[in-house]
Amino acid sequence: MNMKIIKEEKQLCTCCMEEHDVKTVLIDEKATFKNMEVKYEASYLYCDKAEELYMDERQLQENDIRLKDAYKKKAGLLTSSEIGSIRKKYGISQSDLCILLGWGEKTITRYEGHQVQDKAHDTILKKLSQDPEWFLTLLAGAQGNLPQAAYQKYLNAAAALYEEDKDCYLRKAIEAGYARFQKNKMFNGNTELSLDKVVDVIRYFAASAKVTNLYKVKLMKLLWYADALSYKTRGYAITGLVYQALPMGAVPVEHDSIIALRGVPCEEIDMGETNVYHFSLNNADTFPALSEDDISILDAVIKKLGKMSKNEIINFMHNEQAYINTAQKDIIQFKYAESLQI
Repeated sequence: MNMKIIKEEKQLCTCCMEEHDVKTVLIDEKATFKNMEVKYEASYLYCDKAEELYMDERQLQENDIRLKDAYKKKAGLLTSSEIGSIRKKYGISQSDLCILLGWGEKTITRYEGHQVQDKAHDTILKKLSQDPEWFLTLLAGAQGNLPQAAYQKYLNAAAALYEEDKDCYLRKAIEAGYARFQKNKMFNGNTELSLDKVVDVIRYFAASAKVTNLYKVKLMKLLWYADALSYKTRGYAITGLVYQALPMGAVPVEHDSIIALRGVPCEEIDMGETNVYHFSLNNADTFPALSEDDISILDAVIKKLGKMSKNEIINFMHNEQAYINTAQKDIIQFKYAESLQI
């Protein structure tokens, strides 16, 4: 018999009814549950004097869960701990999760314990784990049945997860849009795309008191100038963004998605017939993705262009060789950074 000793302590041994060092051990076991043979580790106490294994009440319950978790894994179902992790992810209690799902009040308690869930309930729990937006929908429907403080707590947790999921999807979509430019250093400034740097560059410009009226058109130009100046002075850009020549100057590929990234301080303002995007950030003092050299380049761009109006920076950009020599909608090559006006 193979025993793995995990603990040894002096206590009353209920096997021989004497006080001595009792070992807690793990034993590999096989069992048949619901017509399926499963293997699992069972926990026992071991008495050296009697050379016998035995279980206390707690181990009896734990081993029952271990057996059923082994079955759940083999059957492709969530284990007890995985169900508990879904709850913890949203910070929701067992009883409130039952309210949310319209299940009996002890259903989740049983699933996290000794009972094996059916496939229908398992599918629902898996969807809940993967889809915080659906959790928010269920939460809205159950609002009247939950205490306000609990509802707000679950709402905040789910909203944060939803934003995280949304940002992750958005990042993957942007990165997919940039895949075709990866090997062309004249397009990407000899730099692999770093969305963390993109976000921090935007945050740095938005936090600077020396940058006035930072709306989208101006921001796009500041981004290009930062990358172009970096390429001119260091041989590589800061962000890895790729820029097109559009009527008002340089604009990064996937620009609409970029300003929607989490952490970008963007406010959409309704101007009646159209919406504009304003960027502003107060009390920001850390930009972890940026090096000191990156920041010195951004400061040089701000010093030259920060106070310019939208029209002034457009006209300034239109005099760049990079813009003059690039056809509309084509990619602006970084080779033109050598003739940069700053």
